[in-house]
Amino acid sequence: AVNYAQPAVGFDSERSLSGVEGNDQEIYETPQTKTMTKIVAIIASSAGEAHSHLAAEALKRTAESLGHDLKTEEQPGGVTLDRADIEAADLVIVGADRPVDRDRFAGRPVYAVSSSEAIRNTRLVVENALTLLQTAPTQVKTTPQPKDSRPEKGPASGGGSKFLVGITSCPTGIAHTFMAAEALKQGAAKLGYDIKVETQGSVGAKNQLTEADIARADAVIIAADTHVDLARFGGKPLYETSTKAAMKNAPEEIETALQTQPAGGESYADQVKRSKAERSEQRTGPYKHLLTGVSYMLPVIVAGGLIIALSFVFGINPPEGSFGAALGQIGGGAAFALIVPVLSGYIAFSIADRPGLAPGLVGGMLAANLSMGFIGGIVSGFLAGYIAKFVRDKVNLPQNFEGLKPVLVIPLLSTLLVGLLLVYVFGGPVRYIMDGLTAFLEGMGSTNAVVLGLILGGMMAIDMGGPVNKAAYTFAVGLLSSSIYGPMAAVMAAGMTPPLGLAIATFVAKKRFNQAEQEAGKVASVLGISFITEGAIPFAANDPFRVIPACIAGSAVAGGLSMLFNCTLRAPHGGIFVLAIPNAVENVGLYIVAIATGTLVTTLTVMQLKRISSLGPDRNKEAQSEAPAESAA
Repeated sequence: AVNYAQPAVGFDSERSLSGVEGNDQEIYETPQTKTMTKIVAIIASSAGEAHSHLAAEALKRTAESLGHDLKTEEQPGGVTLDRADIEAADLVIVGADRPVDRDRFAGRPVYAVSSSEAIRNTRLVVENALTLLQTAPTQVKTTPQPKDSRPEKGPASGGGSKFLVGITSCPTGIAHTFMAAEALKQGAAKLGYDIKVETQGSVGAKNQLTEADIARADAVIIAADTHVDLARFGGKPLYETSTKAAMKNAPEEIETALQTQPAGGESYADQVKRSKAERSEQRTGPYKHLLTGVSYMLPVIVAGGLIIALSFVFGINPPEGSFGAALGQIGGGAAFALIVPVLSGYIAFSIADRPGLAPGLVGGMLAANLSMGFIGGIVSGFLAGYIAKFVRDKVNLPQNFEGLKPVLVIPLLSTLLVGLLLVYVFGGPVRYIMDGLTAFLEGMGSTNAVVLGLILGGMMAIDMGGPVNKAAYTFAVGLLSSSIYGPMAAVMAAGMTPPLGLAIATFVAKKRFNQAEQEAGKVASVLGISFITEGAIPFAANDPFRVIPACIAGSAVAGGLSMLFNCTLRAPHGGIFVLAIPNAVENVGLYIVAIATGTLVTTLTVMQLKRISSLGPDRNKEAQSEAPAESAA
């Protein structure tokens, strides 16, 4: 019997056991300590061997602390389970981010979670897995599906098994996109439903939905923080939510999606969609649209910036017709020329769907030609999006001519209006602002440069990939199109120091970090040199009041020193690997000093804060002895 019952991120322990037959309170207070249970666990993390080992150790230590015997197999590259271990096992736990072979576990209950969940909520994972043996000890090896605590909503209600399709997407298209997809799969399996989820990540759409999938679906669930084209789901019950909500409580989100059935003139799905859109417009709409534009712009600017950096191998100004000149033409002449149009186009696309794309792209190109910079791209994107949306919703044509709206009326009117507004209204003021900003940044003295570096650096560490971090990064990236490279260097230095500083702290002061944090430190070091600030998130989630101030201090110092040393960076990403490209970084030696100093400040500050914290050293010793389930991955 394969039992999927993944506890969602941030889930409630009472809720996790509320559906178990018998006395819930007794199960929770005396967690399977009367007899030893033999458990085998398969760990297969998509994050690599270190993450798999971390999850395996967490499960093993937690099971031992509860009085049970647990043997693990880590994929790939780890020790495999013997047939004797499997035959002797009472229970199987699968902590995997990809499919694993389960045929060898036939006849044994299998409890499946993600590898990250095995680290974050290890004790609850083990206890919930053990409840499979307690709830129905005589049937556990023959029951085909887990029993749900709400049978009226599951397949046992007589409605038959449901099939859903979904899409997940986050602004950066990396972590949350795939975490939300995995949560939806686990949530659907828990309820006895089938689901196919398309991930629209930074590498494009994966596991794409076919027309047959959509036609077969009972409902559509969109867990996205960026714009998703919904045209192909016409006529289907559709529910929109966020990636965070999907990760936190996937089963309830799925059940809500299944309730979105047509009712009268406007379907319940349309009502939900409209109300969510209205709330989004009131609260986070513009920020969401901006992030959509930035997420589509990033691949263009990263590719262009790295190609330009490679061209510097052949000199700052390579001769015309040389290979270096060709690289400069590709990166600067083509890719960088698209930065503002793509930013503008996809902001408009997020607001008005496909009708906003044409006026957004044209407006962005016009903003670039009028020397309005990235600020002009943002202005033109919002103008194009809201104008196209207004034309789409308010301009009504006779039924016979309605087909002309998307191909003629909307692009013509919206592009014309956006163009005229940029030329006659916004072009001059925005160009004046950009010229003033450029002159200020180019002519500022060392004091102003340090202040700017301190601010940008601190912003990079406040939320480590959140809105404030993205604002600082977007500002620096936008200035690249105006040939201002100092802020980009400060931002990347500041983004590298939090994970690097914490990684060193876990090595130097091991007693102040639990076992899980020490293992996470090894991964954080790799993420840090790669300019992935999110590597510090597990530490910040566990101990925000001590970790976040330390990270802000180190990042601010790194950013301030980078600006003080007049360091510049022509590539928008790449971390320490960009330093190997000749001429990509100006004052590369001092730039390394800035990164190293910021890292050291983070390390020393976090060590000091953990030492003098009111929680005291005893808390750290307690954390050391606890199962490493408290660490996020």
